[in-house]
Amino acid sequence: MKLDFDSTRLPSPFYTEEHTQWREWTVRPFVDKEIIPYVDEWEEQGDLPDELWQKAAKAGLFQIGYPEKYGGVSEGVDIFHILITIEELARCGAGGVYASLMVQGIGLPPVVNFGSESMKKTVVPSVLNGTKHICLAITEPSGGSDVGNLKTTATRDGNHYIINGAKTFITGGLRANWFTTAVRTGGDGIDGISLILIPADAKGISRNSVGKKQGWLCSETASIYFDNVRVPADQIIGAENKGFKPIVHNFNNERIGMVAACLGASRVCLEEAAQWAQDRKTFGKSLSKHQVIQHKFAEMLRKINATQAYMDVCGWHIKNGTPDAADIAMLKVQASQTMEFCAREAMQIMGGISYVRECRTERIYREVRVMAIGGGSEEILRDLASRQMGL
Repeated sequence: MKLDFDSTRLPSPFYTEEHTQWREWTVRPFVDKEIIPYVDEWEEQGDLPDELWQKAAKAGLFQIGYPEKYGGVSEGVDIFHILITIEELARCGAGGVYASLMVQGIGLPPVVNFGSESMKKTVVPSVLNGTKHICLAITEPSGGSDVGNLKTTATRDGNHYIINGAKTFITGGLRANWFTTAVRTGGDGIDGISLILIPADAKGISRNSVGKKQGWLCSETASIYFDNVRVPADQIIGAENKGFKPIVHNFNNERIGMVAACLGASRVCLEEAAQWAQDRKTFGKSLSKHQVIQHKFAEMLRKINATQAYMDVCGWHIKNGTPDAADIAMLKVQASQTMEFCAREAMQIMGGISYVRECRTERIYREVRVMAIGGGSEEILRDLASRQMGL
């Protein structure tokens, strides 16, 4: 058996020939042509080129799963097309590409699912064609995963809301034209939260980079500040004080998307280590012929297979409208831990070469923590799952 990105994928009853064609005819050629040759340069520069969004839109990567009336493609499209897209983007070994390029995947769904018709017509087509950008602004300097305690306020003033507060660690926040923003419009707790679409050019908004990061180097990450920002009241997404539902609805797709990214990264680590182990000679034979190394590969593959099987089942439930938040939470924990294990073992197998920046595994190893924290930390997600067990 050849251990590479494709051979380590379990045959699955949930994937059709159309899914295979989407991977092989659309996403993979785009990644091979437009991303992989340049990703080292982008990592050093700390950003992605503006034209990449138009290229991705032209290839059809942004439109999948969105209503056709706004420029999307929904006929015959399901969650597995999205998971394939994310997994293929992970082949470049730089998680910041997926995080930044596909950030509309978490910023746009609340608008599509809960926004007004005029809001959808204004925002969705321009985001899907790659000419405008949107991001999700929830995390604050005072806290991240505890959404019920957010501090940014939106006070009603006639036909407007006055926004005051700050958001941080916002992926895509420097480039965004709109922020899908969680705010407090009512009392304490989740019953006082709303979502508001805030235009980035509104008076009173400032933003800056959070600074140099450990990983996701080519993904811009922002802090955003709101100082008496006036936003028309019709920019609310859904009903006032009912923002927690759209946020939770969004979390499931965000988390399973991160699972696909972790899974893709895990396969990259296994592939890169396997190629090195087969080429490297130690003590008179290939490194891959040593039993201790073979056991490392077996354990990596076992964890990858288990994560894929869990992801596929959760994906099937999302496709059929029966998602389980607890399962998706536990799946995300499993996926980030699988990525961490594979990155570590791959570096142990490759030794010194894995410590060089051009090595994909080196990048992935630095991105383990952001995947274990982003979208809900491992601790928060275990707590979420355990509270639904009825113990």
